[in-house]
Amino acid sequence: MSASNTRAAISGAESRAAVPILRRHLAEGARSLLGWSVALAAVLALYLPVYPSLQTPELADILDTLPTELVSLLGYDQIATGAGYAQATFFGLLGFALGAIAATAWGARFIAGMEESGRLELTLAHAVGRVQYVAETAAALVIRVLVLSLVTVAVLLVLNPVVELALSIPNVLAATASWAGLAVLSGTAALAAGALTGRSAWSLGAGATVAALGYALNAIGGMSADLDWLVHLSPYYWAFDERPLSNGVDWGGLALLWGFSALLVAVACVALSRRDIGR
Repeated sequence: MSASNTRAAISGAESRAAVPILRRHLAEGARSLLGWSVALAAVLALYLPVYPSLQTPELADILDTLPTELVSLLGYDQIATGAGYAQATFFGLLGFALGAIAATAWGARFIAGMEESGRLELTLAHAVGRVQYVAETAAALVIRVLVLSLVTVAVLLVLNPVVELALSIPNVLAATASWAGLAVLSGTAALAAGALTGRSAWSLGAGATVAALGYALNAIGGMSADLDWLVHLSPYYWAFDERPLSNGVDWGGLALLWGFSALLVAVACVALSRRDIGR
């Protein structure tokens, strides 16, 4: 049997299985997911144990010499508490960057990357509907981010008593839900751009723009009273303004993050249904 016939047979078998696209994305992405999980765990294990050694008068003196707006932007005004330190070093900075990068890369590959490689056209030719493809792809994206979230929660709960962060389990879950929503929003933006254009460059750009612009709007709006309205346009602000790691679930922020993600998935469904693939 030729290679093309083999691929066609595999695609046909996938189309007859339950949730074939979801299963394929999860199976093919297992190694990538493991790598990102290790990266997140490594960042947490590297930064959080430093917390006890930072609780010194000298650190407070250093922060007093920095501009108030910069200290507030970086979240360093809260690092005297375990929740504030974890927010500033992980959820609001490195963890945010890693989550956005991972989700954007996945979202770009799932449609635009598959189309550029020719696999999308082959898959859709074997009884897989376009809306079905987008829906299962979005589900795979969410599941991957949720796995990263579980890794984050597990590592945080293991380190919590060791490094004396004094985090509560409900608040850890609340902050992780906001972090996951922020990552999924970048991923679904990449997914929608891929469905609209079929180009990985545009797809990656869309996901990166959501993350970078969200952070920038939050930063600029927080530096000037005249521009404080900008923060309300920022997904970063929706996720972390209410400090869920300290104060618990912010239902309004979660609704905005996950609601806009759902809207982007709907856009992707419509766009892929109406566009000629491979052109």
